Amino acid sequence: MKTVLQATLALLIALLSVTASAVTYTEGEQYEVLKTPQATGDSGTIEVVELFWYGCPHCYRLEPFIHEWLQNKPADVKFIRLPAILGKGWELLAKAYFTADLLGVLDKIHGDLFTEIHEKENRITNEKQLRDFFTAHGVPPEDFDKMFDSFAVAVKVNNARLMTRRYEISGVPTLVVNGRYSTSAGQAGSNKEVINVLNYLVDMARETGTDGAAATTASQ
Repeated sequence: MKTVLQATLALLIALLSVTASAVTYTEGEQYEVLKTPQATGDSGTIEVVELFWYGCPHCYRLEPFIHEWLQNKPADVKFIRLPAILGKGWELLAKAYFTADLLGVLDKIHGDLFTEIHEKENRITNEKQLRDFFTAHGVPPEDFDKMFDSFAVAVKVNNARLMTRRYEISGVPTLVVNGRYSTSAGQAGSNKEVINVLNYLVDMARETGTDGAAATTASQ
């Protein structure tokens, strides 16, 4: 009897594995293919870019799912956060991200800035509020001022504005895989499901072996 039960259990597990692996998603429904593929930084890895805005409640709610996914991220996947700029009002918090990154305090700032805005309901709409927030996290105000108004931050903001357009997004959060595919929780149906779609797109990019740079070259 024990042998029969073990065999039955093994069969059920195998069937579940086949069912899970058979899940497919449809272009135009759960994900999109970019009209113009974008180059990635390293053709030897699969690049996943998360476009977000600190003021977006949907981005805030997706964060725990992204954090969990990162704990088991495949070794051949490179994850990049990119603050989207879909309007003039988005620039302040994009500058906050790049300021924290260049000051080496992003680990301290990133999650807490989401919390400050969405849990503490401090909307942070000007530079003084940001300076106070950074100071409360151990950044000297003079260091904040120098970096916030620096050429390096300005360059990154300009690049973020450019890539927001090139990735053809209309809202956030959006996940872009290898400069070719994009998806969002709205398309996937939920924050949990968008992670499944993300994994599917990563697998698809791995199987095709084509990154945005190669696709761009091939189309020319």
